[in-house]
Amino acid sequence: MRIKNLLFLVVAAVLIVAYVQEQGVSIPGLPVATENTDRTLQNAYDNRQSDLQVQGEGVVTKILRDDLEGSRHQRFILKLATGQTVLVAHNIDLAPRIDRLRTGDTVEFHGEYEWNSKGGVIHWTHHDPAGRHIDGWLKHGGKTYQ
Repeated sequence: MRIKNLLFLVVAAVLIVAYVQEQGVSIPGLPVATENTDRTLQNAYDNRQSDLQVQGEGVVTKILRDDLEGSRHQRFILKLATGQTVLVAHNIDLAPRIDRLRTGDTVEFHGEYEWNSKGGVIHWTHHDPAGRHIDGWLKHGGKTYQ
């Protein structure tokens, strides 16, 4: 009886993780298939959805000047495998800046997607000092910025 219960729990856990990852939701410590995130981001863009927690990666196509109004943000454009582009707005008052970022570099991200007509914005790529939001991060050159 115990083996059946254990087997049921293992199968249920595997199915839940597979379903959550298929939806493009991230679970800390588990890898996320980038193609699922790309599909989720494309659907979010097509349907004008926002407030989605996402994780994925893209290639830097353009580095923009920092936004210095209010909280300071490092800004750059990532191109996803689908061709969609997203603006990354990384709060450098709360997290370290990526100093050696160059066009053509790959950056992994974990943050919140907000729709806009140009492809969307990824923000909340940092820890939340108030503890009310899921912590985000960026990864570049083997280093995590959060």
